[in-house]
Amino acid sequence: MLKATLRSFLAHKGRLLLSALAVVLSVAFVAGSLIFSDTVTRTFDRLFASTSADVTVEPRDDLDASVPTGAVQTLPAALTGRVAAVAGVSSAHADVSVQNITVVDSANKSVGPTTGAPTIATDWYLTDRSPVELTSGHAPRGAGEAVLDADTADKKHVKTGDTLTVMAQPGSFRVEVVGIATFRTTNPGAALVYLDPEVAATRLLGSADLATSVSVEAADGVSDAELKTRIAAALGSGPYDVRTADEQARSAAENLGGFLDVIKYVMLGFAGIAVLVGVFLIVNTFSMLIAQRTRELGLLRALGADRRQVRRSVLTEALLLGLVGSTVGLAAGIGLAAGLIRLMSAFGMNLNTAEMVIGWVTPVSAYAVGVGVTFLAAYLPARRAATVSPMAALADADVAVGRPLRVRAVVGAVVGALGVAALAGCVTASETASAASLLGLGVVLTLIATVVAGPLLVRPVIQVLGGAFPALFGSIGRMSQRNALRNPRRTGATAAALMVGLALVGGMSVASASMSKSFDQQIDETLGADFVIQNTNLTPFSQEVTDRVRDTDGVGLVVRQRFAPVAVRLPDGERVKTTAAGYDSQVDEVAHVTYARGDSAAALADGAIAMDVGFAEDHGVRVGTVLPVEFPGGRTASFRVGALTDQDAAEGFGMQGGLFFGIATVEKYVPGGQDSVLYVNAAAGTDADQLRPRLERTLDPYPQVQARDQADYKELVHDQIAVLLYLVYALLGLAIVIAVLGVVNTLALSVVERTREIGLLRAIGLSRRQLRRMIRLESVVIAVFGAVLGLALGLVWGVCTQQVLALQGMKALAIPWTTIVAVVVGSAVVGVVAALLPALRASRMNVLAAIAHE
Repeated sequence: MLKATLRSFLAHKGRLLLSALAVVLSVAFVAGSLIFSDTVTRTFDRLFASTSADVTVEPRDDLDASVPTGAVQTLPAALTGRVAAVAGVSSAHADVSVQNITVVDSANKSVGPTTGAPTIATDWYLTDRSPVELTSGHAPRGAGEAVLDADTADKKHVKTGDTLTVMAQPGSFRVEVVGIATFRTTNPGAALVYLDPEVAATRLLGSADLATSVSVEAADGVSDAELKTRIAAALGSGPYDVRTADEQARSAAENLGGFLDVIKYVMLGFAGIAVLVGVFLIVNTFSMLIAQRTRELGLLRALGADRRQVRRSVLTEALLLGLVGSTVGLAAGIGLAAGLIRLMSAFGMNLNTAEMVIGWVTPVSAYAVGVGVTFLAAYLPARRAATVSPMAALADADVAVGRPLRVRAVVGAVVGALGVAALAGCVTASETASAASLLGLGVVLTLIATVVAGPLLVRPVIQVLGGAFPALFGSIGRMSQRNALRNPRRTGATAAALMVGLALVGGMSVASASMSKSFDQQIDETLGADFVIQNTNLTPFSQEVTDRVRDTDGVGLVVRQRFAPVAVRLPDGERVKTTAAGYDSQVDEVAHVTYARGDSAAALADGAIAMDVGFAEDHGVRVGTVLPVEFPGGRTASFRVGALTDQDAAEGFGMQGGLFFGIATVEKYVPGGQDSVLYVNAAAGTDADQLRPRLERTLDPYPQVQARDQADYKELVHDQIAVLLYLVYALLGLAIVIAVLGVVNTLALSVVERTREIGLLRAIGLSRRQLRRMIRLESVVIAVFGAVLGLALGLVWGVCTQQVLALQGMKALAIPWTTIVAVVVGSAVVGVVAALLPALRASRMNVLAAIAHE
């Protein structure tokens, strides 16, 4: 049996290789994501471990800012003396390091990275743990000198002697680049500007009496943990965090972990799609091979093979396929990880492919996915093979179509009803969490139901889709339609691979279009300013920008917006960490806020706070309720609820509760903060079109800050939503690749199965061109069938997703019909492409050999 199994496997290696490609793709993405994330994690662990001081003292901050505030947490520089006096301290240094800056060259071009990595200004203090070393020039001396890192200097074409402008929170200042520093280890992608330690605090923090942390080196014989205990005891219960080098490294790694998780989960999403559609391909391939080998299997049974041996033979073929696919996929995953590492290097994160980390988890996961998926996908066909009767060896009949579909009908109906019930519950739910859970359950159940019941839909749907074929293509069109209807199970399984990808695209297209339309409506309804001044990456900007905008000729009203991380203790006992906004008192003139209770005067009054009415009702808050609010640095205060608003859309930006108060409150409790947005109206007698070029000239020295009108603001939101769509389209592309493999596989095996039939058709006059057209039309109708099912399912998912978004204030529904039509047309093209090779092979058959084929 083993010998027969190996011969059978090699006899069909061409067909099996197509299925193996699905395994290769899924394993490659799993292995690549694990290798890449492990490599980056190991690289940064070494960086953080080698550069962290023995003990670090930092300001305590347990508030999570979902929106950048521009404020820098500081501690008194005099604290360094207290720390240095602790027994066991070899040295202590007050560090100054900020990220709320912008650096431009003499042409007002940004010197910072464009990849989202920070621009960091810090004091020049080299130790054996410093991440850089001076490789040219000299250290900064005095207020007008700076050292720049070599990677940034190379990318931005900066050299010693050039002048840079540093825009910091206290104000802008010019520096001459007097030295270049090269990273000793990995450059995380940031741009580093080093200043003279004597002036760094004044320039960057506004006071020589402040610092951002204290780095401590332990004396010989004193452990980091012991020194941490002594320093914590000396500082008492002050608002400080004391960490050892290991703890500091772990904290830095956790901050980086969010970025790595995004990449890992995106790649695992690709792997999941590849696995899902690959299952359909593998099941279909083995089902067709077993159907074609009915006489062979029957002969084996007649010669004495029992059911267990036949089943084991088929599963052994699947195991071989999984092993081959997993091995190739693992190698492809290593190549994919290397490509990602080089891509990250192009973006400024200098990783070394020679230091690639391949832990034991990677190959284990690769083979578990590849072999496991293939084995499970082949199990049902293997069971079916074991039921072949020995009498099948004597039969001279065509391949059986399969058992009746009654069981599929019952299972599909039950699972589908449960899925519809879950989606109906999602639509009627009033809580976002429960609605999202029901949505996920409904999506899974309806997808399973559609896959199970797909063969039942083949006849009615394809009769409609291919109804015009006889009129357009005559007998060729009629035969192609009947070929697609010949085996509903096969047609359904082949179309399922394409259906999964298109269902995802349809659902996400509806969701993204609805989000765009909702934001457009919200902008139209709430934004009353002529212009919005904002950073391109939505981070805050310095006070200098605000002052320059106010002084611009033709500017009338300027309303500032700042953000502050807060924790609010609610009457029901819950402590909610969120981000609150602060506004100038004239906010009603630039924004149309709907107040359910109170007004803007009450909301922005001293000691007052406003919140969303829905959030307030959920937590038992009313106008007049007094709430304790915590701010960064341990600052606390009590605020009276002055107004309730109807603006729950703010939660979509991570600002749970829609909290806001007067900007004076933010300035008082979050000192050193920066403005995030300026809402600007033109002065009386000045047209907005006249004001725009003036604002652009004002902002010319600040390349990161832009003036946008309503149309520009909508475009910005659309671009951000489009990033999500690009990911979905990438998943679609992967699904289409595997779906094409599935259609090619099905048609190729179908051509083999119908060899004698094709020979007879050719013998009675069917031309090669007509034969190719027949196979292409069959492929097109199968692909369009999958597209129709997928898009119908995706539209339902998209509408339900929009209902979940409506609970967050995004209440508009939009159906992107242009995208849907384009996808259907594209599916027809996919069908044509997938049929090219099978049709060509069929047309080249020798007619006499085909007629004699058994």
